[in-house]
This record gives sequence, structure tokens and C-alpha cells, in this order.
Amino acid sequence: MADDAPQRESMEYDLVIVGGGPAGLSAAIRFKQLANEKGEDLSVVVLEKGGEIGAHILSGIVLDPKALDELLPDWRNNSDCPLKTEVKIDRYKLLGENGSAELGWLPFPPLMSNHGCYAGSLANVCRWLGREAEALGVEIYPGFAASEVVYDAEGVVRGVVAGVMGIGADGQKKADYEPGMELLGKYVLFAEGARGSLTKQIMNQFNLQADCDPQKFGIGLKEVWSVPEEIFVDGLVQHSFGWPVRDKDGNGGGFLYHFRDNGEPFVSVGYVVHLNYKNPYLAPYQEFQRYKHHPDIRRYLEGGKRVAYGARAITSGGLQSIPKLSFPGGALIGCCAGFVNLPRIKGTHNAMKTGMLGAESVFAALQAGRSGDEMTEYDDAMHSSWVQKDLSTVRNMKPLMSRFGTLIGAMIGVPDMWLRSLMGFGFLPTLKHGKTDAASLKPAKDCKKIAYPKPDGVLSFDKLTNVSFTNTYHGEDQPVHLIVKDMALQKSSEHDVYDGPSARYCPAGVYEWIGEGADLKFQINAQNCIHCKTCDIKDPNQNINWTVPEGGGGPAYPNM
Repeated sequence: MADDAPQRESMEYDLVIVGGGPAGLSAAIRFKQLANEKGEDLSVVVLEKGGEIGAHILSGIVLDPKALDELLPDWRNNSDCPLKTEVKIDRYKLLGENGSAELGWLPFPPLMSNHGCYAGSLANVCRWLGREAEALGVEIYPGFAASEVVYDAEGVVRGVVAGVMGIGADGQKKADYEPGMELLGKYVLFAEGARGSLTKQIMNQFNLQADCDPQKFGIGLKEVWSVPEEIFVDGLVQHSFGWPVRDKDGNGGGFLYHFRDNGEPFVSVGYVVHLNYKNPYLAPYQEFQRYKHHPDIRRYLEGGKRVAYGARAITSGGLQSIPKLSFPGGALIGCCAGFVNLPRIKGTHNAMKTGMLGAESVFAALQAGRSGDEMTEYDDAMHSSWVQKDLSTVRNMKPLMSRFGTLIGAMIGVPDMWLRSLMGFGFLPTLKHGKTDAASLKPAKDCKKIAYPKPDGVLSFDKLTNVSFTNTYHGEDQPVHLIVKDMALQKSSEHDVYDGPSARYCPAGVYEWIGEGADLKFQINAQNCIHCKTCDIKDPNQNINWTVPEGGGGPAYPNM
């Protein structure tokens, strides 16, 4: 590109929010509510890397409406709100290969009940929240990938660079190069979701994880099926664990949610594999495909049609893994900080609430004439909120599952949950997460290979066919956004020691080792990437860095 390239322009706001998911949109709505109540014209912008709000949103979802009730109390009477299916039947099952045992008779704490919650599509909920935000005066820029943090001379976060376009695959600027724009704010809230690329930088820059345990993750894989009325059970929510991932080398569980979207019956079916599994031959995608063949699952899918597929990393470390939330110039909100309640398989309510708390802290700071400082009151607000209580009660479930497996871990953990629910303390001390998920893999020589059945094309599908149901697109002539830091290390360790687990943990066929001997090559099919971030988490050497591609790229989930 010529030297007369356009200079980077900037726009200034009172509040910049990076991420148009439930946390970011809830923050934007709450901020404008407070400003409008005071009659003040305060500006807020939401930047979303997906082509539209909701395009990159994937969740189960059985929504606890606690935060939504606080944010938009009249939502049930809003005909535009897509949440229409209230939970009516709540089941927990332990699966064996060919049978199951009902667990509804067990004395689970009340927090484990899904009654009063709503099943549906979180992508569509976010689209609706986006419309609500815009009606209040929030500016929303979809297709604007935030790729760089902007700091001032003192190291205070001032904003982000977004909208960089027109760099070729060779790293050279093309004729249509656009340098992007600096979006600057008096405060910046990061709401990128699990393993956000800028959030990682912020955490390192300000050492936000110095006093917490390593974050833990799972990978959630999901399909949406359109089903006939005769197999649809309105309001059925079913969670299961045991088969197929049932030993200590791999823990996880499945879900099956029946909901209506515009009156049509759908089933969300999915499986979550904890990313601290040890066997490098375990393939989360294949485990999910096996899961659908269980009699208790297939009965709700046979005769239906898969209409969407996707996958996403999920934070699961809980209370012990929450970092310091505030830093000079901004704060972390939502799942980029890790507020998922693992036993409940719910995090949206906590993400929304932390977004609201972040917005309230920003508004109060601006009212006091502050700007660009550290909002420690936000940390205090979160720790004194019901989010803290929600996570505190279940604090030992993930460590117990990691040590003893899902079944035995739950047997030990449920009494601790009961005590903490009733008395505020448990019979166990707060257990720790010993290491990252990347450090959990065993060398391939110490593990057995796993033979997976071939997909039948009816209930189970090959990976690349399913990727076509994510509507994923990336412009071809752009740099690969999956950065291998040391290719020699990838060969000597990821391939030679662990036998290439990237080809198995990736749910989209991005990674493969091709060729032999001197011709062996690590192939990265970046165009397939569905932005799940699993490679950034699970690579045993932390040798793969997930960065944002051009804005608008990635999946375009319809009703996930």
C-alpha cells in the first residue's frame, strides 16, 4: 500500500464496551437507563466482532431470569422477547451405554432446580437485547473486531482499535486497506466472553490473575434440531452425565432442551467436555456424536432434522478462578472473567448481572467527575452481590469433579452444596484448581487410542458437514488469525509427544498434520474456525494464540 494511507481516526465516548453478548448489552442498557433517569446525554458504544448481534452467540440455554427481571422487569409482556418456553419438566439422568437411571429422587439443593427458568436461543435473546439497547440510544457496531488495546502515556486503558481491514494473507496492506478506528472511552468494559483475545492481554498487563487459581474450561458442542410435534415435549429440560465420557481421563455431561421459536418446535442437544481431560486421543466432537445415539437422547431426535451446529469454550473455574476485575481505565464483565455456575450449567444470569454492576460503577464514577481510574468499587459490588453467593455455594464442585470424576465428585460435592446453601459454610474447605487445562494432557505413549464409530448421516455427522451448518465465513486473503508461536515446538511436542491432539480437540477441522517424514506439515484451515477458542486453551504448550480475524468473519449462528 502507498505511504499516503489514511491516518487512524478516533471517536470518544463516555463508555466503550467490547463485546455484544449478554454482559455487554446488559451493561449498555443499564448505563443508558441510569443516564436517562438523570436526564443526562451520556454516550455508550458496543463493538461486536460478529457480522450481527447474536452471530457468535452460542449457549444451551436455560436462562435463570433473575438478572433479566432486574434489567427489564416487563420482559414477559414484551411480545418481541424470544423467551417463550418456561421449564415444565426438569430431569437429571445418569447414563450407561444402553440405559439410564433417573436421579430426580435425589435430594439436590434448591438451586439445582430449573423450574422458573426459560429455554430458548441466547443468540436471539441477544438480538432482542440489542434492539432494546438501540431504542435507549446505545450505538452498536457489528462487524467491528477490536484487535488492539489503546493505552495512554501512563499505561491507563483508553480504548481499543477496531475495524482494521484490507491486510493480505502475506501480511501486506492491500489497496483497500483500512487502518481501523480508535474507539476511546472514559472507561472501557471488556465483555468478550470466554478466553477473549484482548482480555488475555489485559490480564497479563495488569497481573489480574495474581491472587486467583487458573481458570478452567469446558468445550460445549451443540446442535439445534427441528422436530415434529409428536416427539416434542414442551418445556422439557434434561441433563445427564456418565456415558459416553465417564472416566477420570474425561469428564462431562449432556443436555437436551425443548423450546419453541416463533411457535415452531425445536430441540437443543449438546454435550460439554471438561478440557482438563488427560487422554490426547479423546475427541470432544466424536463424544457428542456418540451421545446422540443413546436411547434417551435419540428418541427426541429421530424424525427431526438438524438445522444448526456450533461449539464454544465455557469457563468453569468458578469462584476460585475469578480474577481481579478492575484495572486503570476499565473492568472485566461477563464470561471473560468467568462467572459460570458449573453444576447449574448456567452463566448468562451472572454475566448479565456483572454487566449491570459494571455499568452502575461507571455511571457513579462519571457522576463523581472521575475518568480513567480504577473502579475497585465494581469488584466490591460483585463480591457483595448475589453473583458471589451463586458461585460460593458451588465452589467445590469443579475441583471435586476434576479429582474424582463427575459421578463421585457430585456425590461428595452435593452435601457440601447443601450446607453452604443452608448455613453459608460447607464441610470442606475451599478446594483449589492445581493446574491449567493445557497442563493436564498425558503423553500419547501413556494412553490408549480411542476408536470412534463412523457417523450414520442421520443422527451423527462428520465434522466438516456439521461445520457447514455454522454458516462460517472468513475472507480468504487475510492473515491466519491462529498464531503458532514456535512451529518447531509444535512438531517436537504437540505432534511427536502428544500425537497431534489439535485435530481432535478442534470441533471444526481447523488443524491437521499432513505428509510424512521431512514433508510433515501442520496445516491450519483457518477458514473453518468457529471461534470456540479451544486451541488457545488446550494446546499443551500454549503455543497457539487465537486472535481476531477481520470483523464480520466467523460463524453466523441463527438460533443457537
